[in-house]
Amino acid sequence: MKHALPLLALGLATLSFPANAQTDPAKTDPAKLEQSVRTMASDLFEGRAPGTVGEERTIGYLVARFEQLGLEPGGPDGQWVQTVPLLHTRLGQSESLSVAQNGAATPWTFGKQVYLSTLQPKDKVAVANAPMVFVGYGVSAPERGWDDFKGVDLKGKIAVFLINDPDFEAAKGEDPFGKFGGKTMTYYGRWTYKFEEAARHGAIGALIVHDTPGAGYGWNVVVSPGGENYDLVRPANKLTSLQVQGWVEGEAAKALFAGAGQDLAALRKQARSAKFKPVELKGASFSAAFPVTQEVVKSANVIARIPGAKRPDETVMYGAHWDAYGKGAPDAQGRIYRAGANDDALGMAGLFEIARIFKAGPAPDRSIVFAAWTAEERGLLGSEFYAQNPVYPLDKTVANLTIDVLQTAGKAKDVILIGKGQNVLEDDLAKFAAKQGRVITQESLPERGLFYRADHFSMAKRGVPVLLMMGLAGASDMVDGGRAAGQAWIDAYTGKCYHQACDAVDDTWKLDGAAQDVDLMYDIGRDLAFSARWPEWKAGSEFKAIRDKSAAVRK
Repeated sequence: MKHALPLLALGLATLSFPANAQTDPAKTDPAKLEQSVRTMASDLFEGRAPGTVGEERTIGYLVARFEQLGLEPGGPDGQWVQTVPLLHTRLGQSESLSVAQNGAATPWTFGKQVYLSTLQPKDKVAVANAPMVFVGYGVSAPERGWDDFKGVDLKGKIAVFLINDPDFEAAKGEDPFGKFGGKTMTYYGRWTYKFEEAARHGAIGALIVHDTPGAGYGWNVVVSPGGENYDLVRPANKLTSLQVQGWVEGEAAKALFAGAGQDLAALRKQARSAKFKPVELKGASFSAAFPVTQEVVKSANVIARIPGAKRPDETVMYGAHWDAYGKGAPDAQGRIYRAGANDDALGMAGLFEIARIFKAGPAPDRSIVFAAWTAEERGLLGSEFYAQNPVYPLDKTVANLTIDVLQTAGKAKDVILIGKGQNVLEDDLAKFAAKQGRVITQESLPERGLFYRADHFSMAKRGVPVLLMMGLAGASDMVDGGRAAGQAWIDAYTGKCYHQACDAVDDTWKLDGAAQDVDLMYDIGRDLAFSARWPEWKAGSEFKAIRDKSAAVRK
């Protein structure tokens, strides 16, 4: 796939870019944010799915914007893009899909009782009468004295487990209470971890029991990819053992367990004990046969740079993802493109504004890199590829500041902190928020595990201090309407438009609050870019030891 084609060839020459002149060039302009979002969320970009014409047009637009702002190419070998090879799969119409219990097969409907996808580069999924085993929360955490697998043989079997981690529903006095962060999700609660762990134990398939509180989103979000999946291209010896992976809807799960003589509610309680042992769903087996369309697509991260004047080898990184969900079934208004206006065209618009403000001032001491990631919606794949193949050494990357979904309901009195206790960047957030007359509020929905669900996490796993600005972390205390108004915005967005076609620019948007959040990220990055300070992870963070190993490089 080619990238960064001339604008005229892409049909983008007729688009208008935000003008440079404004009242205060050192502040984020809400009008510029909106203009950028309206462009990226337009039908021309076809929902910005990786490996499509929409990607081609998106990459051309991003490069043109960064060029317009006066940045230089920041990718490998002085290029604008870092090519990211992706395996793209999509399940076709099911040939068979059922659960057999005691010899009687019950058909399941794709998208109703079960949602599936595959990450194997094969032309067909074929699972026949695979035994099913309940493995609790699917957690293997020796440092916490926890192992849900207890040596169970999962080869050729379907692992079934609960979403979130053992502490999520635990009451005080129960075995896991406090071992996994209480309501705050750990990485063990993420669905990506669970699938990987099932594969490490040799399972042929894996199903997560869906419940909205534990997942943090409804069934409509689960099924939104439509059987499509992406992965980084992997060598044959590193492919997952899972032919299928996915979710089973809550009521369907209850019926499945009941048919095997088990009470799902009772097993939930049993799974909240370190003594839990896997439970075979006796008499239950799973069958699925689907044709698979699979291809390798060359997607791309777009990377731009402002070189540092004094210490160019030290890098402050900003990130947002450019991808959305592409084309889908028409919604009630006939819209077919799931264009992610807020998620994350608005984040990209914020990066453009931050770049513009930096270029309006003196050259920073340290280099500043702006990364527009691909395939975030497919599992943080673009940022993960970069973290595996960094253009700038991660041990001298000062910090990663990520913007992914901003609230669009106006100004707020507070800023929501995600991942309390991880690193000192949260102290920077509090300091610069105070200069705006705002206070810090801890995320009210830590069970959603947002710290592990955005592109900054790919850097955190390698020890880079990170900070995430995301409007989904809790109800903001709005200037107009207080916390009730903030909750109403979250409920409306996550309940209706998250990953749906209605994530579009709305005339009711009030972007002055989003502009304040972008300014906060600029202020934090500017402070780092004009200093010799190295942010540190706090004691107790699982990422501190990783960063400490390279401490000598930063002296």
